[in-house]
Amino acid sequence: MYIEKPANEMKSLISVITVCFNSSATIEDTINSVEAQRYSNVEHLVIDGASTDSTMEIVGQHASIKRVISEPDGGIYDAMNKGISTAQGEIIGMLNADDLYADDDVLSRVAELFSDASIDACYADLVYVKQQDTNVIVRYWKSKEFESGLFKDGWMPAHPTFFVRKSVYERLGGFDLNYKIAADFELLFRFIEQHKIRTRYLPKVLVKMRLGGTTNKSLANIYKQNREILRVLKCNYSRFSISNFILNKAISRFTQFLTKPN
Repeated sequence: MYIEKPANEMKSLISVITVCFNSSATIEDTINSVEAQRYSNVEHLVIDGASTDSTMEIVGQHASIKRVISEPDGGIYDAMNKGISTAQGEIIGMLNADDLYADDDVLSRVAELFSDASIDACYADLVYVKQQDTNVIVRYWKSKEFESGLFKDGWMPAHPTFFVRKSVYERLGGFDLNYKIAADFELLFRFIEQHKIRTRYLPKVLVKMRLGGTTNKSLANIYKQNREILRVLKCNYSRFSISNFILNKAISRFTQFLTKPN
């Protein structure tokens, strides 16, 4: 006997994890962009590091947020790991507290890709926008289909556009807390390059990222991030060209300022 299920039960649950700390200036834009999604079967989790501003008051005004944790943590990646372990969705994505989805159909596109049971993860394009005007594009991070060896040439997918099945986290683990500012690179390298999970590239801008995030807000942080990335690569490649890595990354960064999405 066939019993028809409600529409939401027939759709994969997507968990969107937002990690925050004292993010009152931007988190409402983030929440609103999730609420605006036409895809209905969404679980939005907020993992807060015990903010001292009005972040949690803003979060509390949104009934759409299904799960909230607010407590001291060991940093952004520790908080992301908490979100992963708490999430109930089959598919998990991260949306930082100063980022937002580019349009209302982002999660619908993601769900459509994951309707192919052979796909483990997907990623897409991202634009950097001005802090005070998210309609002004400053940089365009266009990705491409993965090929083995790309990571050692300075390539990586834009992490905020990366969606992956929870079963992959359960099998391969979460963020390595030995990396303080580049654990996203280590995780993507481990999943995609080392374990060859099956990915799909979506040539579409999914996320707007405000300039001035943890990594790109200072030259010191950029330097620290690159040191950690080089550590990952040196541990995994017996022959690795630092000069080639630096050159390719510089070219990639330069072209992000010259190109614009169609």
